[in-house]
Amino acid sequence: MYIAERNFAVRHNNTLSDHYPIEAGVSQGSVLGPLLFLICTADIPKAGNTTTASFANDVAVLSVNEDPVSATQHLQTHLNSLAEWYTRWRIKVNQAKSVQDIFTIRRSICPPLTFKSAPIPVTTEVKYLGPHLDQRLTWNTHIQAKRRQLSIKFRQLHWLLGRNSKLSLNNKLLLYKVVFKRIWSYGVQLWGCAKPTRLQIIQPFQSKFLRNIVNAPWYVNNQLLHTDLHIPSITDEIQRIATTTCTIMDR
Repeated sequence: MYIAERNFAVRHNNTLSDHYPIEAGVSQGSVLGPLLFLICTADIPKAGNTTTASFANDVAVLSVNEDPVSATQHLQTHLNSLAEWYTRWRIKVNQAKSVQDIFTIRRSICPPLTFKSAPIPVTTEVKYLGPHLDQRLTWNTHIQAKRRQLSIKFRQLHWLLGRNSKLSLNNKLLLYKVVFKRIWSYGVQLWGCAKPTRLQIIQPFQSKFLRNIVNAPWYVNNQLLHTDLHIPSITDEIQRIATTTCTIMDR
């Protein structure tokens, strides 16, 4: 059997729990794990009035309706079906991470939802597969989070990227492309439609980064740095990615 004689334990800081047998599910990190998980969840309940979006073990159920009461009713019906399905297949749901988010520009309030008789907390922001989704989809929370993440990563690598670093310029630019650009550009196909003022939150970091790696004096223009180093501005790069994505989708 695939899970026969397999055990698991939980480590918290320096404390390791006792070992317990695995009685259901698939082994995380195994070669067959993803395939077997897809087979296991192939019959997950779906409904005509809702959309199910799943990636690995993260599941989102969406309902679109002008009437918030109708949208909630559709979601609740679907959640009830999911609860029965999870119970039948002995899949444990982490209800502490389950939230109800309402995306609207109106002031209407949706009735609360429940899962297995437990209320689902309502929030105005949710993080799903990386991006931070706020109620009005302004992407402000997500962009601010990326900006903080960039600053933290730059402080960690300052010994390699600072003005006194002996690392070559080409390697510094390579680090930017494989580390820092990956951080801010993740999901840009979605949040790239935010207001220009919000997109510009990332630009000061990029300009500061380029000034540091070449040790540029204060009077050197940022645009000149971008041109000489062949690094497009944040806005130009977002437009390039959007154009490339549209071209791929058209094909």
